[in-house]
Amino acid sequence: MGCFIAPAVLGIFTTIFRKKFPKNWHVNWLNTMILGGMVVLGIDHVASGELVPWPPFLTAMSNPAGVAVLINEILTIGIPMAIALVLLWVGMVIVYEKVLLPKKVPSSA
Repeated sequence: MGCFIAPAVLGIFTTIFRKKFPKNWHVNWLNTMILGGMVVLGIDHVASGELVPWPPFLTAMSNPAGVAVLINEILTIGIPMAIALVLLWVGMVIVYEKVLLPKKVPSSA
């Protein structure tokens, strides 16, 4: 129910500070993956009734016992999901910069 919160915070952070990252880091790729995933997870959570358009928005927060479950889900699913996204992005950037980009540059020989 709240697994998308950790990646959402990361996405907001990287979007706000995107101009601070070096261009060759391709932070827009990370933002696209995070924000795209947030949309899909948001649709899934709305469809399953876990996310509603009225406060407290997350149905788990409607009772105190649900808040503990929500925090546990953020810690056990949301943070690992955000870490996995960052690792995938790092891998993409490395492959692009070290393998694919050198092939695009014409050799001077």
